[in-house]
Amino acid sequence: MNARYVIAAALTLGSTAAHTQEVDRTGWPESFTVGTASQGGTYFAYGSGWANLVSQELGLSGGAEVTSGPMQNMALVHTGDSAFAMTTMGPAAASVTGENPIAPGLKMDNACAMFPMYQTPFSVTTLSSSGITSIAEIPAGAKIGFGPAGSTSDTYFPLMMEALGVDFERRNGGWTDLGSQLQDGLLDVIAFAAGVPVPAVSQLEVQTDVNIIEFTEDEQATVLSMFPVAEFQINADTYTTLENDARSVSMWNFAIANCELPASFVETAVNVVMSDNERMMNIHKAARSTVPENWNKNAVLQWHPGAAKWFRDNAGADIPDDKVFSAR
Repeated sequence: MNARYVIAAALTLGSTAAHTQEVDRTGWPESFTVGTASQGGTYFAYGSGWANLVSQELGLSGGAEVTSGPMQNMALVHTGDSAFAMTTMGPAAASVTGENPIAPGLKMDNACAMFPMYQTPFSVTTLSSSGITSIAEIPAGAKIGFGPAGSTSDTYFPLMMEALGVDFERRNGGWTDLGSQLQDGLLDVIAFAAGVPVPAVSQLEVQTDVNIIEFTEDEQATVLSMFPVAEFQINADTYTTLENDARSVSMWNFAIANCELPASFVETAVNVVMSDNERMMNIHKAARSTVPENWNKNAVLQWHPGAAKWFRDNAGADIPDDKVFSAR
């Protein structure tokens, strides 16, 4: 690193440290956990990184917890079993309206928005030896791994495949395990919904030849018309396998916090993550979207008061008062 970067980094770290020392820590927990997802997926890599970063900067014991993904994370944060976690907007919307399969009928409205993370693209990976180069070529009865049960991928990707006319046998598991099963011929396809690059796909590329399959324009249009997703392109430089950008669809991910955590605690944790994107990029490349201006990608959850204060003060966010959680 050049001297100018070292000085800038030192000033940023010094500013963050000074900020955390000045904050009133009344009511702060002595430790915290961040609900992530299965090992081998982006949630676990990204969540472990920001948990460790916040732990170090705030001088608290904290770390990542392996979970089944966004649906369970909403439940864990709602009940307070996890202080923080990560979710996608689809499962978040289902949870706050009482449609989370973990507790049908329970409105999980005690999980608040904390900060924007990144978009989760939906993508399909096969072994090159399978000969499958498009979604239309997936054979009837193909064994498809959709990730952990209850994850964003497992919740939406099977429905997308059905909408696209794919006949399949559904398989669940952690991403690392599913990658091994694909390599061993126990699966035909893995349907990933995870921030890119997905660690399990990057690992597969090192070990064997794979096809990363994009949606056709018609397939993308069909999915966009039926599901709460947006257009997305997976950049060609994301994986060594890709020669061109790959057409996809995506959902936004947000970090969430238990709504009743002290405002100063959440505000300070948000400051650690959002004040230095370079540090977050060193954790995972998906964090290129973990920037203040993406605060407006939350159209589902109430904001935690501490998070709302940070974005109002530092990003000019015009978050309405009725979108900020207030204790009942």
